[in-house]
Amino acid sequence: MRRRRTRILQKLFINITVPLVSLCATFMLLYLLMPQQQVAPSVEAAVSVVPTQVAKPTVIPVMTAPVLLKIQDINVSAPVNPVGVTDAGDMAIDSDPAQVAWYKLGPKPGEEGSAVIAGHYGWKNGVGSVFNELNTLTKGDLISTTGEDGATKTFVVTRSAMYAPDQDATDVFRSDDGKAHLNLITCQGDWVSSAQTYTERLVVFTDLVQ
Repeated sequence: MRRRRTRILQKLFINITVPLVSLCATFMLLYLLMPQQQVAPSVEAAVSVVPTQVAKPTVIPVMTAPVLLKIQDINVSAPVNPVGVTDAGDMAIDSDPAQVAWYKLGPKPGEEGSAVIAGHYGWKNGVGSVFNELNTLTKGDLISTTGEDGATKTFVVTRSAMYAPDQDATDVFRSDDGKAHLNLITCQGDWVSSAQTYTERLVVFTDLVQ
């Protein structure tokens, strides 16, 4: 009887371990990459390969999805559209260069963890995209989101960072400090026609103003 119980426990351990190993492998695919479909050669958005499942916040306040993003210092007032991932596992992006995309598989702005909003960079028909001046933000600048319930959350810029397209971007989508963050992503650098992408990615990190 004891040997039979040991075999059963060993079998259960193997069945549980295999999915966990697969999940760990999935999280290793977190990089900043461009989407497969382009809006236009001169208008590109930064997106990222992200895990299909993101750890949920430990404590979830009553929060609604964001519908508006405002950045007064760069004259941004943009509708926010929820997006998931593409078939390739990249964060999706809104096709309208005047709007931004919120990664709905992660936290909402104001919840514990890192909420992520991506926007386009570049020019199309002489009109600039929503995040063309994101690189001018500095520490202390304020950003706000308005939720479906009309409530506004304010965030303060803490830092900006440049990423290579294939660089590990775990810190953009995940955090474990118990705080609420909002991270903004766009492209930056030079347009490379042969690769149909820009050379860099810009991420602006912010913290919720309590």
